[in-house]
Amino acid sequence: MTNVSGIFTEVEALMAASMPAIQARRYDIQWKPDGSPVTAADTYLEGLLADLLHRHLPGLTFIGEESWQAGGRLGSGWCAVLDPIDGTENFCSGLKEWGISLSLWQGGAHRGSLLMLPELGEVMSSGRIPRVPRSRIVGFSSSFNPAIAQGLAETPEGRIMGCAVYNLFNVIRGAYARFVNPKGARSWDLLAGVVLAREAGCDVIVNDKVYDGQFLEPDQRYRVDIRHRYDLHSGQGALGQSGSA
Repeated sequence: MTNVSGIFTEVEALMAASMPAIQARRYDIQWKPDGSPVTAADTYLEGLLADLLHRHLPGLTFIGEESWQAGGRLGSGWCAVLDPIDGTENFCSGLKEWGISLSLWQGGAHRGSLLMLPELGEVMSSGRIPRVPRSRIVGFSSSFNPAIAQGLAETPEGRIMGCAVYNLFNVIRGAYARFVNPKGARSWDLLAGVVLAREAGCDVIVNDKVYDGQFLEPDQRYRVDIRHRYDLHSGQGALGQSGSA
């Protein structure tokens, strides 16, 4: 049987060993048709991680942000969904709030997901989710939508950090009470985070419906609203609703 946790351990080790090469490519920037940046580090890291995953998972369908072609067909075996550097605008501006999102599936069933914030020294994966006791903070996507302006006006502790992985990581562990993206993002931005949020007992809404753990196809966008459930923390007792921030 494939050892998914072992693969994640190798991913973490590869990241640690590759940081000098990633940093060296940080300011080598090109621009996508939509005006967003992509660095040489994005494509370099995607290639490294794709090679590692293909070695462990024969017949793998690999869905990476920088290489996926719209309309590509998914296989029935192993599938990996990767964003090698989420928050590229932060990354290429010298900020540390950027992350890696990786989700592994087999035959349509989730096998494990990983979120990393390499320069902040933070990592979580299936079965290994850290916890924060309480927060009032609500994180919002940086993709502007009128609902974000309204949410910031109504929320005393709102944050816009420019990185979906950072936002997802923090709502899953409870450093945020809630994360909202009303405009929508792609599977590689969100999939690992929403399945880990569900594992952590968060209330997870995707496209206005309760998320039931299904695979998110890469050729569309998904709106998310995730609320942390502090009352589910072991030994802590009921603390009320997390969405009251």
